[in-house]
Amino acid sequence: MDVENANCKVKVSQCADMEVLPIEKPLKIDVEITGLEKLIEELHRVFSHDHVNVQDVQKLMAGYKSDPKDWSKFAKFDRFRYTRNLVDAGNGAFNIMILCWGPGHASAIHDHADSHCFMKLLSGSLDEVRYEWPENVQPEVMKVLNNNKPRRKCCSESQDLPDSVSELKINDSCHIDSCQNKGDRCQEEGDRCQTKSGSCQERREDHGSDDDEGYDVEDMKVRGRSRMEINDVCYINDALGLHRVENPSHVDGAVSLHLYCPPFDSCRVFDARTGKPTQVKVTFWSMYGKKIKRVIEANDAADSQ
Repeated sequence: MDVENANCKVKVSQCADMEVLPIEKPLKIDVEITGLEKLIEELHRVFSHDHVNVQDVQKLMAGYKSDPKDWSKFAKFDRFRYTRNLVDAGNGAFNIMILCWGPGHASAIHDHADSHCFMKLLSGSLDEVRYEWPENVQPEVMKVLNNNKPRRKCCSESQDLPDSVSELKINDSCHIDSCQNKGDRCQEEGDRCQTKSGSCQERREDHGSDDDEGYDVEDMKVRGRSRMEINDVCYINDALGLHRVENPSHVDGAVSLHLYCPPFDSCRVFDARTGKPTQVKVTFWSMYGKKIKRVIEANDAADSQ
């Protein structure tokens, strides 16, 4: 099953036979959706089924054409940071929110807690920067993919090697089935399997201090950068990497529509210099168009429905 058919109602790692393949671009939009309320109605209809395809959700998001009169009441800005404003709690199957980005505002590098993330730009422009996972942090979905992935031959006809350099980096134990010929050596980038000792050693110039627990600046590697314009839609999950979203304008704000399924109330953010993760709670600045006096955590919002 490819990523387009992954079931959005379950965690990404529970799509055990999912392959990490790019979603069709450009999307073929089946129907144009008039109004944000209609979009939410269609999402509730789709999520009432047992299986919800990633591409079906993305087509719905793409089918809605941004109109400020639909979403302006949900758009709450803060001068110091971007805001997350809950629009609909999705009966616990998903949540949909509007994020408001002041000039120069940006998120931290973050994961998506093993959930599916869809983002549509409603106003302004945003840059999405995608990152590789740090070498010593492995998301749950990659453990599943690595366990299910067929292996190809290496060094001799009887030895296996993971399919990609990224798989080598993600594997915490850095284990490769033994290269039995003493003189043979499997080497790819900075990871190497030394057959004499049967161990895989990681080549680093700077291991960092004990306080950094081995994290160093080399861990956060940019995979790609893309500019989102009005009505563009993108999708990401933990198998596709980490990302950071930023408003490139120092004058204009930006507004984006986000859908997360299943919903989550915490995720990990990553130090851009070291790759070190920190677990954080995700919060709402406003709910259903009304600014709240205290910051509301995501699970509080679901409980209020």
